[in-house]
Amino acid sequence: MPRAGLDAAIVTEAGAALADEIGIDRLSMSLVAERLGVKTPSLYKHVDGLAALSHRIAVLGATEAGDALRDATQGRAGGDALAAAAQALRGYVQQHPGRYAATTGARPTGPDDPLGPALQRTLDSLSAVLRDYRLDPGEEIHALRMLRSILHGFATLEVAGGFQMSTDVDESFLWMIDFLDRGLRGR
Repeated sequence: MPRAGLDAAIVTEAGAALADEIGIDRLSMSLVAERLGVKTPSLYKHVDGLAALSHRIAVLGATEAGDALRDATQGRAGGDALAAAAQALRGYVQQHPGRYAATTGARPTGPDDPLGPALQRTLDSLSAVLRDYRLDPGEEIHALRMLRSILHGFATLEVAGGFQMSTDVDESFLWMIDFLDRGLRGR
């Protein structure tokens, strides 16, 4: 019988918080159980194991990141929307590095998997940002991949401590956004 007050959503949230603290690659069912004050076997009444928990964390992270992008870009256009999207994704990765890392490479398991629509939220928001640049339809997918790769790369390098040079990281970030904006407008 499942423990009162414990359900899949609570286990997922605890796992996500722990992943943000220690990294998704160091997450274990025993650490989540310890965090929740239960024995490890009791977690299996709510999630099918570490792979299932990591998948649930990916759904949560993709949903939250997509919502952050949507909220930041609503009512904005062009360079303002681009800057807002970039800042929103960077901020999400800084606040939730484990959840975000869980989304990287995560794939839906089938048509009813909530991960598909969750991942689509991010793509929809970035596509909306790019729409204002009136790109040739044949270039839209390339621009979307470029934008996603650049924002992902910057944010994940930053949280991993990958920027060791003395130049201000915020200055580099703003320079990157300006460069992207000018390049997209030039197409």
